[in-house]
Amino acid sequence: MAGGAFFSCKDFLDVDDYFKHTTQLDSVFQRKELTEQYIHGAAAYLPNEGNLWTNASTPFQGVSDENFTSFNDNRHAAIKFLLDEVTPFAPAFDPWGNYYIGIRRASIVLQRIHELEDISDIDRRDFMGRCYFLRGYYYYQLLLMYGGVPIVPDDPFSVGASIEEMSKERATYDETVEYICENMEMAAQLLPTERSMAQISLPTQGAALSVISRVRLYAASPWFNGGSGGLYTDWRRASDGAHFISQAVDNEKWGKAAVAAKRVMDMNLYELYTSRRRNDTKELPEIVMETYHARPIPQFSPEDIDPLRSYAEVFNGDVSLSMNHEVIYSCNPTQSGKDSPAGIAMPALMGGMNGLNLTHDLASAFYMEDGSPYSPPIGAHEPIGSGKSFSGYELSGNVARMHDNREMRFYVSIGFNHCIWPNTSYTGSSNLKNLQVEYYADGNAGPPANFAVDFNHTGYTCKKYVNPEDIITDGSIRPKSFPIFRYAETLLNYAEALNELEGSYTQNGITVTGRDAEEILNAFNQVRYRAGLPGLTSLPSQGEMRDLIKAERRIEFNCEGHRYLDLRRWGEAYDAYNRPVLGMNIKARRSEREVFYTITTLTNDKARRYFDYKNYFWPISRTVLDRNPKLVQNPGW
Repeated sequence: MAGGAFFSCKDFLDVDDYFKHTTQLDSVFQRKELTEQYIHGAAAYLPNEGNLWTNASTPFQGVSDENFTSFNDNRHAAIKFLLDEVTPFAPAFDPWGNYYIGIRRASIVLQRIHELEDISDIDRRDFMGRCYFLRGYYYYQLLLMYGGVPIVPDDPFSVGASIEEMSKERATYDETVEYICENMEMAAQLLPTERSMAQISLPTQGAALSVISRVRLYAASPWFNGGSGGLYTDWRRASDGAHFISQAVDNEKWGKAAVAAKRVMDMNLYELYTSRRRNDTKELPEIVMETYHARPIPQFSPEDIDPLRSYAEVFNGDVSLSMNHEVIYSCNPTQSGKDSPAGIAMPALMGGMNGLNLTHDLASAFYMEDGSPYSPPIGAHEPIGSGKSFSGYELSGNVARMHDNREMRFYVSIGFNHCIWPNTSYTGSSNLKNLQVEYYADGNAGPPANFAVDFNHTGYTCKKYVNPEDIITDGSIRPKSFPIFRYAETLLNYAEALNELEGSYTQNGITVTGRDAEEILNAFNQVRYRAGLPGLTSLPSQGEMRDLIKAERRIEFNCEGHRYLDLRRWGEAYDAYNRPVLGMNIKARRSEREVFYTITTLTNDKARRYFDYKNYFWPISRTVLDRNPKLVQNPGW
């Protein structure tokens, strides 16, 4: 039918509304600028994945075992998932309807763009590529939340369609993955490889291929590839008995994941961002260069890199996207005030909420500077005595020994007791530059008198998105972009897939071989060397390499929204969440330093954890289920 659209069961009965809608669409496809506006409207339902905690569009960082917020309200709704307060009647996050509106609008453009005459072939390809990307991306977001979902027809429903015709069963997880990849393949064929700064937020070929890389990796992982322990054995589609989650292991999926990552690598457009070594860059431990010389990577020597600045500048706004060839696809989070990713972490005297709590388990996951696992030193609570300065970072002499000699990503990511916040944009008179933050009960980051929940519960917060100049009180926050997809993920996706692949696999003219030492170590070691850590000189056993990759992902992607999704796909979420939440003893006063640094099990109501097998997916809201009699709820909800 010419000029069709998707309709709900209510809408399709109203013929007058239908013709009004199609008449409006007729005008849209007469002019290029109106068509592009319509595409922008289709993109308006995309989540802002950079709003990680406050007013989050997706729950994945908020529900991570890395953290919890000090607030349980609608602006910080993800915590309700951790506290078992989410239900199908009050799901806290309910993007289902909006994502399908975005899907509908993208499909309408693809169906009708041939009507548009005042457009060049290049722009037509770009418009179509953007719509294929949008359609695939909305399904990708639905997959993350719910697993397999109904795949609506690419052609719009006709005005005479019955309720039965418009009620669709859920696709399986694998079917949804395939449909996402089909759309992203089309997008990759049509989209440009690069964008000008004026279009920097629009998707590219690399963005489309990166989505394929991520979903292929997820689909290959144990939880979705026959490794869910029989939990989903009886969860089947009514019409044909197909399992919504595969119950059979298919090792070939790892081959598809490896090829997908390699396609991004072979574009030769992306690389890990590095900042060159300066006079104040800390000397590398000898073992780093020893491992590099044993297995060098051309044009990527750690002795030329400043590890702290290289990692920090990916996130803190110091480097523009045009100069950062690691970021493949990004968005702009809330840029100022308490609602920004920096604002929730800042202490109250800096104008922040002081309401983001990282766990001691996350802080302990970071390596020592020589690449050895963290182990509490003797006298862990004692001050290091003399301050240190490296890569523009100041370490106070009051800092505990447990926080000394850690890898550079630790100092970029973690705010801890006696950590210095530079606040270089501060213009006030209260001496807040180079502020040494204290989380003691009587410290300067204690709860303000007028808002008692506004305090840090663990003694750790996230500084990853805080620029040295950032302060809200009498200052400013530097604008930042959030990297949704970056090349470090591509490298670790590739290493993980090759480590799990058995034999060889060929697709798209690319052949990959399981346990290929040269390929795995080249990808893995780039991430390690950029961080200033020693690389691997030989390939460990499959199990050891698997654990190293998991540890590397935990550190490299901390507080970027990956952790919950990784734990889920590995089948490790249940164990990770059902353990005590640990932190410093923030009830201790300055005079009780050793007590403060005693690792403490948190018992307050925000630190509770509830995780059952139902929590591997979000519930579909009752309203959505009532509209489609063929929909089935996710297990446990």
